[in-house]
Amino acid sequence: MIGMLEISMTEADAANELMRLARQIARHDRLYHAQDAPEITDQEYDALVRRNAELEAAFPHLVRDDSPSKKVGHAVAASPLSKVTHEVRMMSLDNAFADEEVAEFVARVRRFLSLAGDAPLAFTAEDKIDGLSCSLRYEGGKLVRAATRGDGQVGEDVTANVAHIADIPQQLTGDAPDIFEIRGEVYMSTADFLALNARQEAAGEKLFANPRNAAAGSLRQKDAGVTAKRPLKFWAHGWGAASDVPGETQVDVVRALEAWGVPVSPLFTRCETLDAMIAHYESINVQRADLPYEIDGVVYKVDRLDYQQRLGFVAKAPRWAIARKFPAEQAETTLEAIDIQVGRTGKLTPVGRLAPVLVGGVTVTNVTLHNRDEIQRLGVRPGDRVQVQRAGDVIPQVVANLTPEVEREAFTFPDACPECGSEAVAAEGEVDVRCTGGLICPAQRTERLKHFVSRGALDIDGLGEKTIDQFFALGWLESPADIFRLRRRREEILALEGWKEKSVDNLLASVENRREPDAARLLFGLGIRHVGAVTARDLMKHFHELPALRSLAEKARAGDDDATSELTDIDGIGSAVVEALGDFFHEDHNREVWDDLLSEVSPPRYEVETLDSPVAGKTVVFTGKLETMSRDEAKAQAERLGAKASGSVSAKTDLLVAGPGAGSKLKKAADLGIEVLDEAGWAAIVAEAG
Repeated sequence: MIGMLEISMTEADAANELMRLARQIARHDRLYHAQDAPEITDQEYDALVRRNAELEAAFPHLVRDDSPSKKVGHAVAASPLSKVTHEVRMMSLDNAFADEEVAEFVARVRRFLSLAGDAPLAFTAEDKIDGLSCSLRYEGGKLVRAATRGDGQVGEDVTANVAHIADIPQQLTGDAPDIFEIRGEVYMSTADFLALNARQEAAGEKLFANPRNAAAGSLRQKDAGVTAKRPLKFWAHGWGAASDVPGETQVDVVRALEAWGVPVSPLFTRCETLDAMIAHYESINVQRADLPYEIDGVVYKVDRLDYQQRLGFVAKAPRWAIARKFPAEQAETTLEAIDIQVGRTGKLTPVGRLAPVLVGGVTVTNVTLHNRDEIQRLGVRPGDRVQVQRAGDVIPQVVANLTPEVEREAFTFPDACPECGSEAVAAEGEVDVRCTGGLICPAQRTERLKHFVSRGALDIDGLGEKTIDQFFALGWLESPADIFRLRRRREEILALEGWKEKSVDNLLASVENRREPDAARLLFGLGIRHVGAVTARDLMKHFHELPALRSLAEKARAGDDDATSELTDIDGIGSAVVEALGDFFHEDHNREVWDDLLSEVSPPRYEVETLDSPVAGKTVVFTGKLETMSRDEAKAQAERLGAKASGSVSAKTDLLVAGPGAGSKLKKAADLGIEVLDEAGWAAIVAEAG
């Protein structure tokens, strides 16, 4: 992997990606540790961290001061809880994702300790519970302080809160050292999590995403009384500051913790060989679905404490421990129903309704079935027992139908739109079934209105999704032209709950400011299939006026070969676009909407003003994820600078602008010797051109 990175990436590419990764990972650390509101799964987060590690290994001289590899957790955010400085830093763990990586970890430990291959080397193994790290300081056997991990150096004081967790003893039993800091995880069992969410739902309150979030949110409460009402648990897996350590091995200390009355993992064990370590992982993986709590892996630690002392730490993790993570979790449940949803473009998407099941820490009740062909491939019907997982551990999907083959009627995919009754068909060569109702279909109508006012189209402030749904339900908005007639309803809008004079006047002013819209944005806003923002600009650069575009599209639809040729001769316009335009203007209701809209707005003649710039006359390709602008905005900038924005790299390409995640296009550009810039470099060109 390192060699491939060195060959395919320049130092500039690597430096920029490391910068973006540092910012991205820091943001997700903040969301996870400080706000208990993660936006991505552990698997996605692990992928970002691994990518950062790969780049740092390939370009060690580019490691940043704010590198994620140097940090643990996240700084404590502004909070009503007081801060606690840990006497001994609370570290994180490095991860392994395959047996080979565990084997390399063991070999690395042996090399560091200069142990022969046959020298005894034991490890402990325990399931890695998905909870909130917590440190408990006991003095004279009495609990005097509890703190969260925070950024490893500074956490939050939750002493009053943990007093309500029955698993945590206020006084240790037996002969404990004068000072001993027990470290472990506060968690919530699966059953308690489901029951808590049921109570939240019944009370009309916000549901928790998963047990880890529920535990973290419950522990980090200003009012300990809230924590007292939440069913939290705890188990220990290590220690920090200590006046004495009760034993010479990890096993010794863990058994001492048990003797003091502190819970530890029931699956904690000692492994004397690599095979035993892997076997224990497989055993826990098999039990995982039936465990009463959520886990995301197995933690291995060198058993001998003198070896741990010699091995020490790297930047944020011990050399003597590693977490072997589990793959995406799957679960079994019942497919209770298949509903058909209609999207903005008329696509009929089947959605499976499931009996609720916990998958990877998240309660899943809905699952995408993609399209008609996928239902046929899986052979699923309501009532079937199915296996589900979260694709990329995020989007729920059915991976297998577990119901035995029996003589039972297959699910019939509708041939009519469930919203408007119009015919639903799949175009030749396509798998997606679409409603032919267009703008007469209620489902498409509201979604198209939302698209029409969106940022990339007319960008009308104040007309959000809820407002459009509200006005549509009242019969005030049925087509784009109705937006420009809202000024006649000023008093009616004012009479609605939540609307004040200022908000109404701001909305109407925003609408009036779009009376002379950009023609390309207007065309894009109509939601014609295959006509995206770039295609709309390509068309308007050729036609300049919307009536001219309609005239030629109608001629092409009627079989005029010259009209078809003129359209397909436009750079970037293919037969699919020509067919979509012809189909749009062939429908009476679409022509009525078009005419009605143009009676309310007056788009000026479309002209693209180009500037003198270093890229004038050149072909530019954008790839990867752009962070400061959309891809369409970047292409519009290129056009304004006199360049041609292309979607593919070829020998004719002059410049590639690569954001994070750039893949095959970046490699091809390197192979062809094409100049490559990052997003900052492109921004500099735009700024210089004015």
